[in-house]
Amino acid sequence: MIVIGLTGGIGSGKSTVAGLLAAKGAVVVDADAITREVQQPGTPVFQAMVERFGPGIVAADGSLDRPAVADIVFADPGALADLNAIVHPAVGAAIAERMAALASTEAVVILDVPLLVEAAQAGRGYPVDGFLVVDVDPEVAVRRLVEQRAMREEDVRARINRQASRAERLARADRVIRNDGSPAELEEQVDAIWSWIRELSATAAKG
Repeated sequence: MIVIGLTGGIGSGKSTVAGLLAAKGAVVVDADAITREVQQPGTPVFQAMVERFGPGIVAADGSLDRPAVADIVFADPGALADLNAIVHPAVGAAIAERMAALASTEAVVILDVPLLVEAAQAGRGYPVDGFLVVDVDPEVAVRRLVEQRAMREEDVRARINRQASRAERLARADRVIRNDGSPAELEEQVDAIWSWIRELSATAAKG
């Protein structure tokens, strides 16, 4: 197994890159998807969140009202810290379990973690063989999220400000994908990254 950590700021197109790498044969371990799984109704995480933040975070169908949670935590650093304390251990345990299941294989694993840099800074880093950052101008990210996801601009900027800075992510990167251009340009960069990953994998196999 070889593990490539994949990260990027909100609106960078990181999920698109993960999908392109999956199409080439990589196994994607998606922290966002795992977060949604551990927050399903009836789970310990869901129950703990309702106890901490109240029934207002439960939607009419009984699921988690994510916008309601965001409205609470992004306006209150203490609430955000409480949310992280509830969610992060469960997500970390699930990621560890999936990585352990792949450890004896020859898989190329893409560890897709939005807050990969932040986790490392907090001492919760994941062991990776390479660090890949999807980079985009923050103003481009804001425009994409407002236009494509109908997010409020102030919400997007608040989330960007709570993430690691662009410079901090780039400082950790072994490789960078610039996603300011066309889909074809993005695919060309992913092709080059896949060649790099295969070289890492071949070197690891020899070692």
